[in-house]
Parts: sequence; C-alpha cells; structure tokens
Amino acid sequence: AQLILKELREKKCDLRKMNEYAVIQINDTHPTMIIPELIRILVDEKAFTIDEAIDVVSKTCAYTNHTILAEALEKWPLAYLEKVVPQLVPIIKELDKRVRAKYDDERVQIIDKDNRVHMAHIDIHYGFSVNGVAAIHTEILKETELNHFYKIYPEKFNNKTNGITFRRWLLSCNKPLARMLTETIGDGYKKDADELKKLLQFEDDSKVLDRIAAIKHEKKQELAAYLQENEGVTVDPNSIFDIQIKRLHEYKRQLLNILHVMYLYNELKKNPDKDFYPRTFIFGAKASAGYHVAKQIIKLINSVADVVNNDKSIHDKIKVVFIENYRVSNAEIIFAAADVSEQISTASKEASGTGNMKFMLNGALTLGTMDGANVEIVEEVGEENAFIFGLSSDEVIAYEHNNEYNPREIYNMDSDIRAVLTQLVDGTYAPGNPEEFRDIYNSLLDGNGGRPDMYFILKDFRSYAEAQQRVEAAYRNEDAWAKSALLNTAKSGKFSSDRTIEEYATELWHLEKVTVELPE
Repeated sequence: AQLILKELREKKCDLRKMNEYAVIQINDTHPTMIIPELIRILVDEKAFTIDEAIDVVSKTCAYTNHTILAEALEKWPLAYLEKVVPQLVPIIKELDKRVRAKYDDERVQIIDKDNRVHMAHIDIHYGFSVNGVAAIHTEILKETELNHFYKIYPEKFNNKTNGITFRRWLLSCNKPLARMLTETIGDGYKKDADELKKLLQFEDDSKVLDRIAAIKHEKKQELAAYLQENEGVTVDPNSIFDIQIKRLHEYKRQLLNILHVMYLYNELKKNPDKDFYPRTFIFGAKASAGYHVAKQIIKLINSVADVVNNDKSIHDKIKVVFIENYRVSNAEIIFAAADVSEQISTASKEASGTGNMKFMLNGALTLGTMDGANVEIVEEVGEENAFIFGLSSDEVIAYEHNNEYNPREIYNMDSDIRAVLTQLVDGTYAPGNPEEFRDIYNSLLDGNGGRPDMYFILKDFRSYAEAQQRVEAAYRNEDAWAKSALLNTAKSGKFSSDRTIEEYATELWHLEKVTVELPE
C-alpha cells in the first residue's frame, strides 16, 4: 500500500483519482488486508474522509477467486485481528457496519455471528470486480457458492480462465517437440500460441504423426531414466504412462486413481494371462503439514507400489511410482512424457487446474471429469480426443443439496469395489499393521464425522474404470492416438497465459498498449 501511494505521489497523481492510475488485483483472499490498510492510510495520513477513502479504494481493488472450497476462503477470528492488526479493526468494523445497513442477509456480512471476519466478503463488497478462473468455476460461483453476492452485484462478476507459460512448458521443457513445430508450422507460435492451430493441416500426415509419436517415446525414455535413478523403479517406456501430478487433496481424488490400480491388480491376479496393455501409473504430490488423510493416501500409493512392483506373477503389466519431492524441475520432465493426463477431481470442486493445460500442450490426452478448465479443453479438442467420465457438476451439487448419496449401497452391491475396500483393512497393503488405512476406509463408508465418501469416489468408480478401458483400446491404435495427441497440442493455444493476462489487462486493468521493439 505504501509503495503504491509513494509511486503515485512521485508521479504527482491525484490520490482521489487513484483508480485512474492503479489497479490492485487481490489474488485469492490472502492479500485482503490491502483494502482496510489503504483506507487507514488515506484517512490517517492523507486527509481523506472515510467516505472518500472507501470510495476510491473500492474503485481500485479487484478480486480473483481461486476456489469454491469453504476451507480455503479465509475466516479470521476478530480477537486475533485485534492482536495482530489492531489499527485495522475499527475500519473492518466500519466496513461491516455499512454492509449491515444495506443488507440483512447474514451470509453477506463481513463479521459473522461467531465474530469471524470473512476476507472474501471484504473483497467482494469493496472491490469493483470478482472473477473466477474457468468458465464453469465462474458459473458455479454465480449460481451457488456466491449467489447471494451475485444477486447484489451481477455487474462485478466475470471470468478469466487461467493460462500457462508456453515458453517454459513447451519451448524449455520439450525442445524436440518445439523444434518439430518450428520446422512444420514456423516459429510464430512462440509469440502467438493461437498459431499452433496451423498444426491441424497435418493431422493426416503420417510423417508428422510418426514424429510426434517418436518425440513422445524419447521423452518417456528420459522420464524412465529419471525414475530409475531417483526412485529405483524400472518402468517400460513402451507402456502407457498414466500420470497424476498435483497437490494431494481429497477432492482431486488421487484416492480414486490408486483404488482403481488396486482393482486392476486384483483382475490380473485372477487372470494373469489376460490381454492387458502394460500401464505405468505415476503420481507426484505434496500434502500440507496437518492434512492427515492426504498423508495416508500418499502412504497408500507407496504401499500399493511396494506390493505391485514386486509381484513377478503379473509380469510387470502394472507399475506404480510415487515421485518424491514433486516440483517444477522434475515436472518439466514429467509433463512432456505423459500419454494420459489424470484430471479426475469431483465435478464442481476444481476451480481451473493448470496441469491439465501443460499436459495438453505436450500432447497428452485428458482422462477427466467435466470440471474446471477440463470443460474448455474438451470444447477445444472434442470429446472424441479425451476420456470423460463421472457425475456432472450439477449432479454433484444436487446430491450434496439433497443429502441422498449412500456409498454403502455401492459397497454392498459391487463385489469388486467391496474387495478393494476390504484390502484397505485386511493387511494386504500393510502386513504389519492391518489398521494402517482404516481412516481412509472409514472416510469412504462412515465419513469420519463428516459425510461418507464426500468426494463421490465410489459413485464415480465404475464410470472411471470404463473410461480407463477406453484409454487402453484407444492407445492400441497408434496412428489414431498420435492424431489425438497432435489435436491436443494444436488446440492448446487458448490456454496460454498471454491470453489470460491480455484479458486482465484490457477488461479489468484498462492498460494502454505500448509497442516496444526488442533487440535481437
């Protein structure tokens, strides 16, 4: 706040017109205190009335919402704020008082009945814009999660679908693919990602398709070498590389993925000679420090890997790898090597996702729910070039609203699912401690104090398993798979951060365009 005001002063700008010179984009709720702090400085140090300060700050600040999960929308006890920012508490109380004078609905008040301060509520009331980060996310905000605010401020709501930095996730981490693109369609795509669409004219060119397949195999060999050196696991680059890398959270459903691996393993144990295309399931994730269930899921993935990878009877048809210390430097190897991009969040829970875009750019096919930016990815490539499964957002929201989902019915009716869940508590994957994964088992069937199977893992299990069968069938047709990979890369231009930033710059920040000639 002080830096912004200092710069405005040095440029001799009228602080009462601050919004004509500056925009403050509040990126998630974490920087919310910029609003009361700016108001405080303007009133205490710049001779503004409280009305003047609130007015100009409200015209200067804009809010980006990154999640619909209530746990991530910050709420701080007022008593805590009185200790750490006592100078801001009178302003926060004044902002709340003004909201209460206009609206009786306690859902939109800043300080709730438990004396907690809702950061997002400050941002929405005292900013000029509220945006989501994918089309479906923004619609969910408008229709459900922030509907009471949308009814008050419909003009504030807008969408800015996230994007990724192509220069890193293609030019830097997949140089062979970048070289092939430059030779095939020129280098205009490096500055304008929409030019990747020029690749579509080669979708039936066998030489181009063969080269795409060869580049993917080369990148898979690189990842296999990395896994051998860093994880001590030998994987076959000719197998399907099925990859899920992202933060470990229950709604992202790494658990659905590993339960399905357990199911496939059971199928192979029953029929070792089954015609089964070899699969390598790769996970990379970190869990926040106190997130017990997330850490249990990481333990389960590693325990399943220990059993499956050392069972000679399945002839290496399944390998499972959990990559330690998932980070950008190894992500650059992983994204380029993926055949299948696992984007399997419970529909309506993922705001956008950007890993899905990085996989797409590098020619992986999406296996996912219609959630977050997956919806827009499928709009670009067509459902025939992705593998979509599971409940829709509307169905999930309806189940939650009506509280009519009972996972025990599925457990009782489906013997395969029952067998997999039983293995969580019979010592199959924890020989010395059969109770090791009891909390996961309970979360699915009893809820551990919450709603059983809160993220609809058992409900979507069969649909997911069927989608995985479609993956295997599609992968066996090498030419068709290469064509789908080409289409994914060619249609990924929309997801460049250049486009995202351009939308913020023109629609929210109203920046003037200046053309600058850069030296060679």
